[in-house]
Amino acid sequence: MTLIDAVGPPVVTRAAVPDLETVPIAQAGRRAANAGAVLRAALHHGPIARSTIARITGLSPAAVTSHCVDLMRGGVLCELPGEVRSNGAGRPHIPVAVDVTRCRVAAIHVAVQASTVALLDLAGRVLATELVPHTSTDPGVVVRRAAGALARLRAAHGGAPPLGVGVAIGGWVDAESGTVMDHPRLGWSLVPLRELLAEQTGLAVYVDNHSRALLHGEILLGQARAAASVLHLFVGNVVDAAFATRGEAHYGAGSQAGAIGHLPIEGSDARCSCGRIGCLEATVSESSLIRRAADRGLIARPDYRLLLHAARVGDGAAVAMLVERARLVGRAVALLTDVFSPELVVVMDPAAAYLPDVLAALRGSAREHLCTVRDEVDRFLLPTAFRGAVLETAGGAVILDALYRDPLGILERAAASRGNSINSEDCNIDRPGVSR
Repeated sequence: MTLIDAVGPPVVTRAAVPDLETVPIAQAGRRAANAGAVLRAALHHGPIARSTIARITGLSPAAVTSHCVDLMRGGVLCELPGEVRSNGAGRPHIPVAVDVTRCRVAAIHVAVQASTVALLDLAGRVLATELVPHTSTDPGVVVRRAAGALARLRAAHGGAPPLGVGVAIGGWVDAESGTVMDHPRLGWSLVPLRELLAEQTGLAVYVDNHSRALLHGEILLGQARAAASVLHLFVGNVVDAAFATRGEAHYGAGSQAGAIGHLPIEGSDARCSCGRIGCLEATVSESSLIRRAADRGLIARPDYRLLLHAARVGDGAAVAMLVERARLVGRAVALLTDVFSPELVVVMDPAAAYLPDVLAALRGSAREHLCTVRDEVDRFLLPTAFRGAVLETAGGAVILDALYRDPLGILERAAASRGNSINSEDCNIDRPGVSR
């Protein structure tokens, strides 16, 4: 069967001619993108003069000023009068910066054994966090417990309601509808996670796969800002990947891109839930690793944190297990790197972030199995930038990526969830000396 037999002949249509009804939509899209460009410039280069934002973004000074007014009104941007700058000619510049004190976001990462719930500022810094072990994997129970933890964090730390909740989770996630289509490890299928959490929290909710979330986090807040293409691997209880070019993640048909858990690993005898032997996730997942470690008496109970701690304090057997897993992950890195040829590869494996021997094993295995760019592995293969706050950042990155793409839209949705209009007082925390 040929490709055309399978999918049918290509359909050729004439380019649509924009009518009066499509023009406002296009204009709204441009306005959202331009406001996002202004806010990202403030994040990456702030404190920064409006004239410099205009130069960086290519927007007119008038447009930058207009967007700055809107963003300051919304509470996500502020002037810093105490850092007035002058080049000696003309009017001094009052720089602007992302306001990290008035607004914040909520983050939830749903893992196989627990949920991590957090509050973050708009620069991605974790303000508070709570780990919520699962008493049941029933979606309703998981959501209620996570929402309860978020309520406790908000009560303990005060301030205005978050702009929304970013939720990251493994498996097949339809980000557009906020639905977990399939998560075999949790036993979830067609779970309307966004709807359930919005009902429990009263906030706007944004949901995505955790590897895509961390990919967006690396691009926005981490080490991939300048990379033209990035491959991200998440190695936890769930093993999956995400790929982006020019800052845009590839979602694939039905948002299924990145499902690498069933890649075959030569020599592995691990039995997968799919019925096959040697699948990547069954071989290198945390649950598989800690089960073997507990069976060998290296840790008192199956808990990845115990194994990582043992390795960090010098337990040679624990280090050896993590090194061996890194070598297996390195094979997958090599395969995917040869296929996608990314400029940067980021691997979320806590052991690679904390233990030099594990990172060296990961890179060495990738170098051994690569068909291309072998001499550049140390340059392009990196551990996560979010060591110590990976899961909090994963959830936060879902909403922060949306915010920095369309800040006015996010502010409008936040206001709608509160039943009012955009106003900086919604995010207000009094700060003397800062202009609003």
